[in-house]
Amino acid sequence: MTKLYLSLFLVLTLIINASAQTKKNAQKDSVTHLGTVTVHGYLSEQPVLSVPASVSVLGSAQLKLQPDNSFVSALNTVPGIRAEERSPGSYRLSIRGSLLRSPFGVRDVKIYFDEIPLTDAGGNSYLNAIDIGSIGSIEILKGPDGSLFGANSGGVVLLSPINRYSDSSYLSAGINTGSYGLFHEKVTLQVHSGTNLFNINQSFQTYHGYRQNSDTHRNYIQLADKWNYSDKNELRILGIYSNLAYETPGGLNLAQYTANPRQARLPTPAFPGAIQQKTGISTKMYLGGLTNEYHFTNRIRNVISVFGNHVDFANPAITNFEQRSENTYGLRTYFELAGAPKENFNWKVNLGLEWQQTNSRISNYGNRKGVKDTTQTSDDIHSNQHFIFSRYAADIFKRLHVEAALSLNWYGYDFRNIYPLNQSGFTNRNFTPQLMPRLALSYQVTNNFIWRTSVSRGYSTPTTAEVRPTDNIINTALQAQTGWNYETGFRLRNTDETMLLDASVFYYRLNNAIVRRLNANETEYYINTGGTNQPGFELAFTDWLIAQNNTHFIRGLQFNESYTYSKFTFRDYNDATTNASYAGNRLTGVPRHVFVSGFQVKFPADLSLFAQHNYTSKIPLNDANTVYAGHYNLLQAKISWQPTFGRNNHLELFAGADNILNEKYSLGNDLNAIGNRYYNASPLRNYSVGMNVRL
Repeated sequence: MTKLYLSLFLVLTLIINASAQTKKNAQKDSVTHLGTVTVHGYLSEQPVLSVPASVSVLGSAQLKLQPDNSFVSALNTVPGIRAEERSPGSYRLSIRGSLLRSPFGVRDVKIYFDEIPLTDAGGNSYLNAIDIGSIGSIEILKGPDGSLFGANSGGVVLLSPINRYSDSSYLSAGINTGSYGLFHEKVTLQVHSGTNLFNINQSFQTYHGYRQNSDTHRNYIQLADKWNYSDKNELRILGIYSNLAYETPGGLNLAQYTANPRQARLPTPAFPGAIQQKTGISTKMYLGGLTNEYHFTNRIRNVISVFGNHVDFANPAITNFEQRSENTYGLRTYFELAGAPKENFNWKVNLGLEWQQTNSRISNYGNRKGVKDTTQTSDDIHSNQHFIFSRYAADIFKRLHVEAALSLNWYGYDFRNIYPLNQSGFTNRNFTPQLMPRLALSYQVTNNFIWRTSVSRGYSTPTTAEVRPTDNIINTALQAQTGWNYETGFRLRNTDETMLLDASVFYYRLNNAIVRRLNANETEYYINTGGTNQPGFELAFTDWLIAQNNTHFIRGLQFNESYTYSKFTFRDYNDATTNASYAGNRLTGVPRHVFVSGFQVKFPADLSLFAQHNYTSKIPLNDANTVYAGHYNLLQAKISWQPTFGRNNHLELFAGADNILNEKYSLGNDLNAIGNRYYNASPLRNYSVGMNVRL
C-alpha cells in the first residue's frame, strides 16, 4: 500500500509540475477558472475550500459530461461513493460503507431535494424515481452527519432542482438513443419574469435492456418555482410526478453467468424463473413541498419547509407479490442568527427541527405469473422520525473556521396486522433518544492551502424494509447501528484557481452493524452483528493542464482524478447458523481500490472530447470472503459539437460509447446470495447518439 501511495503522489507531482510549466509558457489566452465552488448543505452558503468536512459538488458542467440516462456514472466519479444498477432502474448507493443492507433501493443515506427530504421516515429513498437530466447540481456530504440531517451513518446527498447560477429564461430540449433499445427525451422550460423564476422539466425514458426481462420505462414531470416576494425573502415550490416500471432479471450463478450472461434467472425444481414470474418493480410517486425563507433583519432569518409524498409500489417477485401504499408528511425549519460583522471574528448560530411521519400499508400475495393471488399477510406500519438540531460556526482572524453541531433524535414505529390477525390496536416500538454531535475545524495555512479535521457520531435506525423484510415477520429486536467517525484532510489550489486537490483520511468505527441474511426459501431477514472497522483514504484532483484559449489547436485540456481506498473489515461478527467467525474478513460488497480518471479536450470549431476510465478492484460477495467478483476496467468516451447560433442559442450534437473495452462485469452483485446467484451482468460495449438544443 505504501508503494501505491508513493506512486500516486509522484504521478500527481509530475502532473502539477507539467501543468504549471504549460501555463507558464502559454500565451495570455483566456483562462477559465474553476471558480469559487460553494456549498449550501451546512445551512448557509460557504466556499467549499474552507468547509471543515469532506464535501463534493457535482455542478452542471460536470453533470453535462456524464450520460444523463442514469445517476450511476456521475456519482461514481466522487471518491467514497459507490453507485450500482443491478438492472436498469434498480439503484443502490453507499457513501463510505457497504451495500449489505440494500438488496435493492437506497438505505442508510439521507437524500434531500432542495430543503425537502426525499428519504422518508422509514429510511427509504426512491432515487431511481428522479431523472438526473432535471437536476441542476448535486452536493455530497460524506461521513455521518446526523447533527443537522438526522439519522444516518453514511452521509447526505443534496439535489438541487434549479441551476443556482442560471436565472435566465430559456427553452431546452434533448433526445438520445442507443444500444439495447435506449430512448430518452427531455424538455425544460424556465421563465424569469420580474421577481419570479419558474422551471418545469418533462422527460420520458425507455430501455429494453441487455438481459432478458430487464425492460424499463419512466415518465417524469418536475416543477420548481422561486418567488422573491420582497428583498431577500423568497418562497420556493417543488412538485414531482414519477411513474417508473422496470423488470428484474435476477441473479445468476457463475456457470450461468459464464455461459450466457444475458439470460434472466432460470427456474429450479424449487422455484420458477424470473420470466415465468414476470418479476419487476413499479413505483408511482407524487411529491410536493413549499419552502419559505424570510429575513427578519440582516442578521436573523428563518427557513421553513412543509412537504408530503405518496408512493404506490408493486413488486411481483419469485416467491410472492408485494404491494405498498406509503404516505409521508412533515416539516423542517431552522433559524439563523449571525453576529455583528467584525474584522477578525464572525459567528452564526442555527437552531431547528425536522419531523416526519410515514404511514405504510404493506401486503403480500402469492405471485401467479405476475398476477396477485391469495393474500398471505397485510400490515400497517407507521414510522415517526424527528429531531432538533443546533449549530455554531465561527471564523476567527479570517483563517480559523470552527463548527460545533448537535442533534437529539427520536425514532419509533407502530404496527398492527390486518390479515390474518385483524388486529385493532397498534403495538409500539420506540428507540432510546440519541445525541449526535459533530465538531469540526479548518485552518487556512496559506491563501491556497486549507487543513481540516472533524469528529462526528453516526446513528442509523433500521428501515421499514428491514423491520418488516420479505419473511413477513416484524422484527422488533433489530437495533440501530451507531459509530464514531474521525477524519482529517486538506484542500490545495493554485494561484489562478485552475487546479484543486482535495484529500482526506478517516476512520469510522461502526457498532451493532445491520446485516442481511437469507432463509432457505429465499426470504430475507436482518440481524445486528458486532461491528466493523472502516479506515479509508480519498483523493480528488482536477486541473486545466492546458488553459482554455482561442488560438491553439487544443483549446483546453482538463484532467480529473479520484481515488478511493477502503480497508473495511468486520470486527467481531459470528455467524449464528454455522458458528463461523468472520472477524477480520473484508466487508462484503466493498472494493479495496477504485480509480476514476477523466480527460476533457476542447478543439477548434466547437468540438470537444471527453473520456473516462474506471478501475475497480475485486469485491467480496459473501461475508465468509470465499467468493469474489473480479476487478474491471470501464472506459467510456463522448465526442460533441457545441456551436452557438443567433444571440444566445446553443446546439449540441454528440455520440458516445460505454464499456469500450468490452469488459464482462457485474455492476450490482447480489451479496450473500442463495444458490450462489451473485451476478447481474452489465451491458458489453454499447453506443448512443443524441442532440440538445437551448433557445
